[in-house]
Amino acid sequence: MADYAARADYYDPSTAVSMFDAAGWQKSFASEPNGGSCVEVNLGADKVGVRDTKLADSPVFVFNTREWEAFLIAVKAGQFDLPA
Repeated sequence: MADYAARADYYDPSTAVSMFDAAGWQKSFASEPNGGSCVEVNLGADKVGVRDTKLADSPVFVFNTREWEAFLIAVKAGQFDLPA
């Protein structure tokens, strides 16, 4: 496998939390009282962060707003629904 030079526009999921306002993390309204298997979302001005609800220090996955909109459209269309 080829080695690739590091680029400044890449981010490290383990430190990406610093890209977001700490007060901006929101749990799903459907989150279980004990934390369950949910995620938190942080809607930044030009990016969206997603992390594990139970682990405040978990890696943060970052999406631009167009990627996030495409994901939401797919969810609403049922593209990720499990078979009955």
